[in-house]
Amino acid sequence: MSTVSPDKRRKMESALNQLRKHTVVVADTGDFNAIDEYKPQDATTNPSLILAAAKMPAYQHLLDQAIKYGIAKGGTEEEQVANTMDKLFVTFGLEILKKVPGRVSTEVDARLSFDKDEMVAKALRFIALYKEAGIDKERVLIKLSSTWEGIQAGRELEEKHGVHCNMTLLFSFAQAVACAEGKVTLISPFVGRILDWHKENTGRTSYEPHEDPGVLSVTKIYNYYKKFGYSTVVMGASFRNTGEVKALAGCDLLTISPGLLAELSQDHSTVTEMLNVEKAKACDLEKIHLDEKDFRWQHNEDRMAVEKLSDGIRKFAADAIKLETMIKEKILNVKNGQWDFKALERKCGLRVAHVHAVQLHTPSPTLV
Repeated sequence: MSTVSPDKRRKMESALNQLRKHTVVVADTGDFNAIDEYKPQDATTNPSLILAAAKMPAYQHLLDQAIKYGIAKGGTEEEQVANTMDKLFVTFGLEILKKVPGRVSTEVDARLSFDKDEMVAKALRFIALYKEAGIDKERVLIKLSSTWEGIQAGRELEEKHGVHCNMTLLFSFAQAVACAEGKVTLISPFVGRILDWHKENTGRTSYEPHEDPGVLSVTKIYNYYKKFGYSTVVMGASFRNTGEVKALAGCDLLTISPGLLAELSQDHSTVTEMLNVEKAKACDLEKIHLDEKDFRWQHNEDRMAVEKLSDGIRKFAADAIKLETMIKEKILNVKNGQWDFKALERKCGLRVAHVHAVQLHTPSPTLV
């Protein structure tokens, strides 16, 4: 019986499987098929991912469920849309939790990024909806923007309510330090968006993984956390290429898009652990403390971080508004008794032309 040498076995293994030996792999998607295929431990979502998924025909039933819920709750149009949005985010989370053994991250509206109390209230609303569906809060991470107000909301949720938080849109070392001092569960520094900024603003168009500004940022944060024994864990996010991912092997978690997961599954190059506690303990970083004034000043001194945080909030807010607009149209269609002709075709076997021949008093709805 022949045996396979360890070196040969490594070469046969995909980079994705090798990565899993050093790091918890998380899927950055709202697409259930991708989650089924790559079997991550956890999954993360955001308004942009939910918007994209909500436009897919395969997920229309989830949007319909959320709309029925929002209408049934009553109230003003604004309240119905808000309730539908909340329900939709949690509904996607519930479906994801059927497919991953770990946790799902559900994001608070970016338009609340500078209102601590409203972020806390929205987070508790999500947790209540998960609880109604039989899901314990231990399986949920609430995503909050890493503004000063967001970090304080995370601190309050963790300390007073036992709600675990995932601090997103994190670009500066000051943000990372404040999150650690706030004792939040997890941070998501955005590797690829940091790289994007440097390409756009330095005139340099390519970086090797070991000199990639996003990789260097996450490495510094990871080393700082491990050297000084912070409980907050690091989940690298927003990758642009597999080189960035492999350069952070050993990071606590990495959340990776389906496209890059596919590339890693086909890649058979060797993946080496790049980050670990021993290396972190040996680094020369010094411990610092940041109050609000220090945080705002140090973050402000990092032009890249200021611009990318603002840009990220605006983009997530814009997608939330697009999703709201879609929901408003759907709610109006339901209230007006409009038909979804495609759904009717599937259920009744009728052709749309036949349906149009019936004297309906409402126009065809806009399909998304």
